[in-house]
Amino acid sequence: MKKLEVDIAELIRKYQSKTGKFLTVGTAESATGGRIADRLVDIPGSSDYFEGSIVSYSNEVKVDVLGVREEIIRNYGAVSSQTAIEMAQGGKRLLGVDICVAVTGIAGPSGAALGKPVGLFYIGMSTAHEDLSKEYIFRRDRWGNKQDASEAALNMLRQYLLKCIGKLENS
Repeated sequence: MKKLEVDIAELIRKYQSKTGKFLTVGTAESATGGRIADRLVDIPGSSDYFEGSIVSYSNEVKVDVLGVREEIIRNYGAVSSQTAIEMAQGGKRLLGVDICVAVTGIAGPSGAALGKPVGLFYIGMSTAHEDLSKEYIFRRDRWGNKQDASEAALNMLRQYLLKCIGKLENS
């Protein structure tokens, strides 16, 4: 099975061949600690479209660097759909990219809270046309949960790129 990061590179190159422009990508990661960025830069030529990553493990970095509003963290928690979206929006703005994928979650083995189990992750994405977030609950150990979250984030990016190319082909 082809790796998602290879698919992403191919889709971005296909978009570029049709439009003359690379879609640029960045990440804002918390619980995944840079794994998504690492996978993206494993692909030769990724510097054509990957601009960078912000690892915002602490709430202070989420607020002070990415611009997540304190009231969002206070009202919904650092692990929430709202935080994931604001992380993605902040990453998109700071990195100057077309698409930013963000991840916040509870990798485990500790960190669970009422209504927020170990393995709960929110993956957010900000693009020129939409901001969205999706909830996941992974049920592995810390390493496995981080891997599963990285895979889900890359798949979200891949699905968005497929949609972009579909629009080009149908116009």
